[in-house]
Amino acid sequence: MTDTTATRDTTVSPHIDIAPGHAAFLLDFDGTLVDIAPTPDSVVVEPGLAETLIRLRDLCGGALAIVTGRPIEQVDHFLPGVPTAVCGEHGVAIRRHPGDPISRDTLLELPPAWLMEAERLVAAWPGASLERKRAGFVLHYRGAPEAGSLMEAAMRSWLEGQSAFELHPAKMAWEIRPAGIDKGNAVRALMEAAPFAGRRPIFVGDDVTDMDGIRAAELVGGVGFRIPEDFPTPHAFRMWLRHYAEVRAWDV
Repeated sequence: MTDTTATRDTTVSPHIDIAPGHAAFLLDFDGTLVDIAPTPDSVVVEPGLAETLIRLRDLCGGALAIVTGRPIEQVDHFLPGVPTAVCGEHGVAIRRHPGDPISRDTLLELPPAWLMEAERLVAAWPGASLERKRAGFVLHYRGAPEAGSLMEAAMRSWLEGQSAFELHPAKMAWEIRPAGIDKGNAVRALMEAAPFAGRRPIFVGDDVTDMDGIRAAELVGGVGFRIPEDFPTPHAFRMWLRHYAEVRAWDV
C-alpha cells in the first residue's frame, strides 16, 4: 500500500495572501511547530525548523514571535540560537526582542496547598504528570486518559470561592493559571510596538487555548489558523512555513 501522508500533508493548506513585508507571524509551539509528545520534555524539533524560522524572521523584519503556554526558558532550550520574540505562559512573560530582558506580570502567589494536592493526584495515576509554571501548573493525563475527569473535578474544587485563578482545558491536560491571562492578551501586547505594529498578524495554533490568539489577530486585520482544521498536521504546517519562507522573498 502506498503511503499518501506526505503528499496530503504538503498539499492541503490554506492560502495566505499576505506578503512578508506586511506580515507578523505569531506561532504556537507544541502541536504547531513541533508534534505533540507524551511529555513536555520529550518533544522533538524537526531538522531544518530553526533555519526556517530564522529565514522567516528576516523576511518579516523581525516580526516573528512564539506564543506558547511554556515558560520562555523552555522555548530557548528547544530553539537555541533562534532570534525571535517569545510570549511565555500565555503572556505572563514577554521578551519582545532577542537579547532583551524578560518582562513578567506581577501576579498573586499560587496557593501551595494546590500544588501538594496536584502532586498527590499525579502520584495516584501512573502516566500522569505535573508541569509547574511560575504562575500556575498543568496536570497532563495523556499517559493516563482515565484520570482526566477526576483531575478536572479535583481542580474545580480547589478553585471554589476565589476568582484570582481559572481552570483551562488543553489537549489531554488541565491547567490552572491566573485569571485574565490568555494568548489574546499576548497578541495585543506584541502588536502595540515595533517590529509588529502596523503589520497583519498571522496566528497559527492547534489547541483551544489558541482561540484567544486567533480572535485577537483577526480583530486587528490579521488571520488565524488551527491544526487540524486548516493544516492537517503540524508537519503540513511546517512544510507550508518552509515553502512560504523560501518562495516569498521577492515580496519583501
